Amino acid sequence: MSNKPEHSEEPAVTPAGAVKPAKPKKTAFREYTEAFLIALALALLIRTFIIQAFKIPSGSMEPTLLVGDHLLVSKFSYGVHIPNEILFTSIQLFPDYHFFTSVPERGDIVVFKFPEDPAKDFIKRVVGLPGETVQIIQQRVYINDKLLKEPYANHSQPPSMDSGARDNMPPLRIPEDSIFVMGDNRENSHDSRMWGSLQLSKLRGKAQWIYWSWDTPHSRVRTERLGNSVYR
Repeated sequence: MSNKPEHSEEPAVTPAGAVKPAKPKKTAFREYTEAFLIALALALLIRTFIIQAFKIPSGSMEPTLLVGDHLLVSKFSYGVHIPNEILFTSIQLFPDYHFFTSVPERGDIVVFKFPEDPAKDFIKRVVGLPGETVQIIQQRVYINDKLLKEPYANHSQPPSMDSGARDNMPPLRIPEDSIFVMGDNRENSHDSRMWGSLQLSKLRGKAQWIYWSWDTPHSRVRTERLGNSVYR
C-alpha cells in the first residue's frame, strides 16, 4: 500500500527562488484620477462640516464687514448640519438634518439661508435670543424692556417716524426656535425688522476671520484687514 496521499495539496508558501507574478502597475491617469477624487472628497467634507468661505456682496454690515471681504465661517459652531441638497445646486430634496444644535450668543455674526429665498445666503448679527421680547424705539433696541448697548451699530440717518419698523418696531416676542438678527449698517440692511425672526434651522455657521479683502473702487488689496477676526 502506498503511503502517498491520493490528492496532493498546493504549498502554503511560494517555494524559494520562485518568482511571484508582478502586480499590474497603475497608469498615470489612474493615479491622478484617484488623487483628484480623494482631494475632492476631503474638500467637500471640510466645506460641509468644518469651515466654508463666503464673500460679502453688500454694505449691510459696514463698518464691521466691507464689500469685498472674504470670510471663513465655522460650520460646527451651532451643531452638526447635514444639508440635503443636490451637489453644487440649491435644490433641496428634503429638510436638512441637525444634530447637537446650540443657540448663538448675542453679538455673534452668523451666515444663514435667507428665509424668503433659501438659495441666497445672508450675514447679520444676532441681537435677540429665543423667548426674548425685542422692541425698537427711535433706532434704539430694547430687549425685555432694557436698552441694549450696541457699540457696533452704525447709523447714517437720524431717527424717523416715517421709516416703519426700521427705526420704530412694536414689541415682538421671539419664538423658542428662532433668533432676531440685524445688520450693523442699520439704515442699509434688510433683516428681522422687515421679515421677522430667523429660525435656528436656517443657520449655516458663525463668521470668524477675514482671509481676503479686495477694494474694487481703488483696485487694491486691503492688507490691513487680512487675517483679522470679525469681532475686533
